[in-house]
Amino acid sequence: MRTGIELHEARVHHGPLEALHGVTLAAPSPCLTVLLGRNGSGRTTTLRALAGTAPLTTGTVTWDGTDVTRLTAHERAQRGLCFVPDGQAVFGHLTVAENLELSTPAPNAHPNPNPKTQSAPAPTPTPRADITPALTTYPELRPLLLRRAGTLSGGEQRMLALSRAVLTAHARVILIDEPTQGMSPTVASRTYDLLVGLSARACVLTAEQRLPPGLREHASRTAVVVHELRRGAVVFSGEATELNRR
Repeated sequence: MRTGIELHEARVHHGPLEALHGVTLAAPSPCLTVLLGRNGSGRTTTLRALAGTAPLTTGTVTWDGTDVTRLTAHERAQRGLCFVPDGQAVFGHLTVAENLELSTPAPNAHPNPNPKTQSAPAPTPTPRADITPALTTYPELRPLLLRRAGTLSGGEQRMLALSRAVLTAHARVILIDEPTQGMSPTVASRTYDLLVGLSARACVLTAEQRLPPGLREHASRTAVVVHELRRGAVVFSGEATELNRR
């Protein structure tokens, strides 16, 4: 198990207010890590600091031992970080199919090895991306493919947003804020199974208000790391089984 992604003595300000007060925590890889805390505890700010969308006032972000604090959000994404924020996490003006295709680049055409001596090939239609894995995980999206994402319900938008993590095959770090918001219990249970599966190959860090029953069951079989935040500070770090004994 590698070190994954870490915050070291991180402080983040929203205007004059300090949201994170010297937070230090680590999400190993491959592993499932859960960030717990009530609204206002700093959960979302922590994810945004790791993703690069909330700049640090002081402190560092390291990834596999390398300091990435100065990397922008899109540079971290290029390196394999997938961030699924809470709320509006889809392109509302695009269809469901178009949102899915954005997460899976179409196969590239074979480059011309000697463009000076070979004539340009006739143009061919661009192959569509394979979105089958997302529709297998969330078959509810199949009849909605031609709908604009902005017209979907909250739970449907959440499924669409989470499909990015399924389709981004190169993702090495996956950050998800409240993954099951707006979902039915059945779909939520399936989503936690998805997160467990992704954590077998990647660093998965999800933010929750409390430890979900589905993840409690998983913690009884394999390690689930938990960090609990309160008012912008870490008050507990350990395995989920230790949290259950508190």
